[in-house]
Amino acid sequence: MKYRFAKTVSLFLSLLLTFSMSGINSFGAENTSSASSVSPLHVSGTVLKNSSGETVDLRGVSTHGLAWYPQYVNYDAFRSLRDTMHVNLIRLAVYTEEYGGYCAGGDRDALKKTIDDGVNYATELGMYVIIDWHILNDNDPNIHKDDAVAFFSEESAKYADHTNVLYEICNEPHGCSWDNAASGGSPSIKSYAETVISAIRKNSPGAVVLVGTNTWSQDVDDVINDRIADPNVMYVLHFYAGTHKEDLRNKLKTAVDAGIPVFVSEFGICDASGSGSIDYDSAAAWMSLLKENHIGYAVWNLSNKAETSALIRSDCAKLSGWSDSDWSPSGLWFKNSY
Repeated sequence: MKYRFAKTVSLFLSLLLTFSMSGINSFGAENTSSASSVSPLHVSGTVLKNSSGETVDLRGVSTHGLAWYPQYVNYDAFRSLRDTMHVNLIRLAVYTEEYGGYCAGGDRDALKKTIDDGVNYATELGMYVIIDWHILNDNDPNIHKDDAVAFFSEESAKYADHTNVLYEICNEPHGCSWDNAASGGSPSIKSYAETVISAIRKNSPGAVVLVGTNTWSQDVDDVINDRIADPNVMYVLHFYAGTHKEDLRNKLKTAVDAGIPVFVSEFGICDASGSGSIDYDSAAAWMSLLKENHIGYAVWNLSNKAETSALIRSDCAKLSGWSDSDWSPSGLWFKNSY
C-alpha cells in the first residue's frame, strides 16, 4: 500500500512524543500503525478484552453513508477524531438499499475502495474499525443475504491479517424475528447471521462479529437463551436519547445481567429521526450505563448534514482539524463526554 511521506513522518513524530508512555494506550490498542501489532480483541463474558486479558473500552464515531459522504474518510479526519475526541474506533457505514447503496445500483468498486481507504487509515493510526453492512429500509437482512455472504467473504479474506477489523453484518433489522420458530419457519435474523458468520470464519476465525437485533437493533433481550454458537459474537443495540429512555435502558440491563455481550454500534442524543432537539439528561443516563458496563459504542454521524445528529456544523466545510467552533451541539457533547 502507498502512504504519503508527510503522513508517515507526522505519525512517526506523534509516536515519538508518546514513546515514554505505555506500549498499550488507555483504549487497549498499541501505539503503532502496524495492523499486526494492534491488539486483537475477543469477547469475554459481556466485555471485549485484548490479548493481554485487559478489558478494552471502544469509543467510536460512525461515518454517514459512504456513498454520500466519502470525503470524510481521510487520514487527517481520523487522526483529528483520535486526538481531540479520544476516539479509538471508526465505523464505516455501507448502505445496502438506499440511493447509491451496495445492493441498489451503487458503485461497488468505489464503495469498496472507500472501505479500503478507511481500514488503511485506521490501521495507520492504531485504531479499530467496523465494516458495517448498513441495512435500513430493506428491514430483513435475508433480502440481500447472498450479497452479504459474497461481500463479507471478500472483506474478511482481504483483512484476514488485520487484528483491528470488526464486522457488523446487519445494521438495523426490523419486522423480522430473531429465531426461525418465531418467524413460522421463515429465515430469521439468527439464521442469516449464522450463514454470514460461517463465511467470515473461513478467513477470519477470531474476528469480532456484531449482529443487529430486531426493532432497529433494540431487542437485545430476545437473544437471552438463544445465542449464536460462536464465542466472538456481540449483539447490537442502537438508541437515540431523545426517543429511547428508561424502557430501552432496562432492556440493555436485562440482557447484560443475563450474560449477553452487547455493543452499541450507533447512537445519537436527539430523537430517532436523527434530528429534533437534544435530550442531554437522557444522553447522560445512557453514557453512565455504557461506561459502567464497559459497553463499546459509536456515535452517529461524521458529516455536516443539516440534521441534529451530524457531528459537524452544516456551515463547516472542513474535512479535518476541527475546533470547538466547528462542532455541532451533538459534536461538542460527544467531545466532552469522554
